[in-house]
Amino acid sequence: MPMRGAVIHRAGDVRVEEREDPAILEASDAIVRTVATCVCGSDLWRYRGLAPVPEPVPIGHEYVGVVTEAGAAVRSVQVGDFVIGGFLHSDGTCVLCRKGAQANCLHGGGYDGCQAEAIRIPNADGTLVSTPGEPDAVLIPSLLTLSDVMCTGWHAAVSAGVGPGMSVAVVGDGAVGLCAVLAAAQMGAEQVIAMSRRAARQRLATAFGATAIVAERDDAGAARVRDLTSGVGADAVLECVGTESARLQAVASVRAGGQIGVVGLPHGEMPTAELFWRNIALRGGPAPVRAYLDQLLDLVWTGQIEPGAVFDLELPLVDVAEAYRAMDERRAIKALLWA
Repeated sequence: MPMRGAVIHRAGDVRVEEREDPAILEASDAIVRTVATCVCGSDLWRYRGLAPVPEPVPIGHEYVGVVTEAGAAVRSVQVGDFVIGGFLHSDGTCVLCRKGAQANCLHGGGYDGCQAEAIRIPNADGTLVSTPGEPDAVLIPSLLTLSDVMCTGWHAAVSAGVGPGMSVAVVGDGAVGLCAVLAAAQMGAEQVIAMSRRAARQRLATAFGATAIVAERDDAGAARVRDLTSGVGADAVLECVGTESARLQAVASVRAGGQIGVVGLPHGEMPTAELFWRNIALRGGPAPVRAYLDQLLDLVWTGQIEPGAVFDLELPLVDVAEAYRAMDERRAIKALLWA
């Protein structure tokens, strides 16, 4: 029987359909039976018609699961392992991977839709990490965040140079923004300001370590951040949305000489002249998940962090259309799909 997977046909139209079972194509491939996957905020760009869908295409890029088959060259995982992989695959051996830039691997890329019952994983050795054992079901949501949103939030904090004693403002209260709050708190920031207007997300931000909530936006929001930071703005701002308004909010909220970590999928410009004259450092991009996986897996496995709390809706894969609707309508922060 063919496997089932999500396919986006056009804006607002995601369906579960029968798809061809994935197969080993290269000796470095592995096949993973999906245990859980999820909908990402970046998936909503296509769902909302903000990115083109010229033809039906499988969708999704986050997953955890069990290895069911491994190519002859695969050494780091074996059949039966419970594994996590990043939203991009990477070989782990090219010059960029060795420098910690696995998201830009010279031989890497994406997947053929991870909102599916099974996935072909190219570059398995450089991509997959096995958990120390079979995880309890309660751990799986947090492990799933390591495929993207927790590592992306962590990357925002790393890119902005977050460290002990700093003031940090986070623009965006979706799953990535909330994980960025958690990351900043873990890295020892003294002040973590979450910018959010929604009560449930404010509560989760506080649970993740936010010391203050700013509900205002634009100039009023930046003014509130300055009020909280000796009148100058935050040492670091983590931009976790990608819209032009979010980027402008980040620039307005950071102090002169501060740093912005940008991980929101870009749909707007940055005011480069202002960055120059105010000595603001800008860094970020797609997270090199493999660079962070070992450390974050240990934090999750030992119970030091629980980023899986961002999942406030859990559904079977067959209900993927409702998962998209709920996130699009902001009835859910992030929807988990059990395969």
